[in-house]
Amino acid sequence: MGSEAVLSVFTSHGVANIVCDEPMQRHTTWRIGGPADYFVVPASLDELRGTVLAARHLGLPITVIGRGSNALVLDGGIRGVVVKLHDAFAKVEIEGTAIIAMAGRSYVSAANIALRHGLAGLEFATGIPGSVGGAVMMNAGAYGKETCEVLEWADVMNADGEIERLQNADLKFGYRYSILKDRFGIVTQAKFALSPGDRDALVKQVKQWSQKRVESQPLSWPNCGSVFRNPEGTHAGRLIEAAGLKGFQHGGAKISDKHANFIVNVEEATAADVLWLIRHAQQVVRDQYGIELETEVRVLGEPISGR
Repeated sequence: MGSEAVLSVFTSHGVANIVCDEPMQRHTTWRIGGPADYFVVPASLDELRGTVLAARHLGLPITVIGRGSNALVLDGGIRGVVVKLHDAFAKVEIEGTAIIAMAGRSYVSAANIALRHGLAGLEFATGIPGSVGGAVMMNAGAYGKETCEVLEWADVMNADGEIERLQNADLKFGYRYSILKDRFGIVTQAKFALSPGDRDALVKQVKQWSQKRVESQPLSWPNCGSVFRNPEGTHAGRLIEAAGLKGFQHGGAKISDKHANFIVNVEEATAADVLWLIRHAQQVVRDQYGIELETEVRVLGEPISGR
């Protein structure tokens, strides 16, 4: 089916904000990625539902992104439909000592709103550069805390376009895992159960963490956050640094001089450059320490040779 016919199906389902062959490098924090066949930024819950139903009618897969962190889009791009939840899904409400945030909201922003209201529990999220929806899906965490510790429920759109409210236990959280990594579901909003806190003390803690990030992470270069999961009992960055790979560069991608669990885009890197570095780091650490590094980053799409 040609693109005009495909767009006609989406239009018939009430989808207006759709473009063809959208470069994904515009939508990832790594600034890397080939084109999405069809790219939708829903302006409402109804338009998101229409997107899901139109894609199902056409037999097209759906990939959902938020802020584009923790994702490596391969150079051949993404087949099917990419849905970006952005400004129309950014509303935040305070409900007593809880915060309800829509999935497209920056996790950092949601955490800062909680801080301003003197609510404790989300401080760790002030250092996670993703969306609320992405944080729920991957059980994002930092500073020894995880999303699952404060999440009460998440509203999730299924393949029929219906909203299901999944409680914390339904999501079957694990380390950087929820059941949404294994089944289709689009988080639309989530409720976080927090507690009253000392606003000044919370802000002081967050400022300390922020200063530590500035000193230890390569925030001035495009990156996706941590690339590898921390093996039990140690840290991926320490292993990579001990293996002598800190500052190692391949093509336009480089293992950061500041933090070895970050790969930065320093010279118009391709996804192939990043993948090569990932595999090289895995091989060297495996050979030297007998430890298998597992990636935390989501690899999406296909290489150029696959198009």
